[in-house]
Amino acid sequence: MKKIFAIIVCFVMTLTLAACGDTATENIEPADNPTPENTAEPAEDVPENPEETPAEGGKTLVVYYSATNNTEAVAGYIADATGADIFELIPTEPYTSADLDWTDRDSRVSREHDDESLRDVELESAVPDNWGDYDTVFIGYPIWWGIAAWPVNGFISANDFTGKTVIPFCTSSSSGLGQSGELLEEAAGTGNWLEGQRFRSGVSEDDVKDWVAGLEL
Repeated sequence: MKKIFAIIVCFVMTLTLAACGDTATENIEPADNPTPENTAEPAEDVPENPEETPAEGGKTLVVYYSATNNTEAVAGYIADATGADIFELIPTEPYTSADLDWTDRDSRVSREHDDESLRDVELESAVPDNWGDYDTVFIGYPIWWGIAAWPVNGFISANDFTGKTVIPFCTSSSSGLGQSGELLEEAAGTGNWLEGQRFRSGVSEDDVKDWVAGLEL
């Protein structure tokens, strides 16, 4: 009788364990298609609090038009000092040396100076890629007759400066910044424009970097 009783007990326990095993697997999803919301614990490859991808923005851009490479050099120094991207403004019809001869009353720049309707200079590209990613924009240009070289105008009119800090800079052999920055700000209509800086032709990289450091951006 004891032996029969033991066999019966073993049989009952076996049925009980089998039933428990079936219940334990009811809410477990296949390993290749985990759905942590239906399990007691999150799947290992899905973090409980995934970190959000940082929003893009906070980048710096140096935009410049350079007629004789002086402004280009300064733009490069600023970009190196700030880790900025660079965007060059290139006229569709480039200026030649003869075009830039302001002493010739019949040169291209002289005619454009005398007739403002000729200053609408078409650019190869006026809108930088990912413009919305930049919150600080340096704008560089040579001084022509006391104002910013007009190839810059197309860039100003083509972009929205809302929410951006804008810093103009210029190069010239003798003329100062004058009202060039203020006139560009007026044309832009938006943006937080800081006081600009004039650099002499052939300015050193150290002088440019000292100026950038003083901005405390």
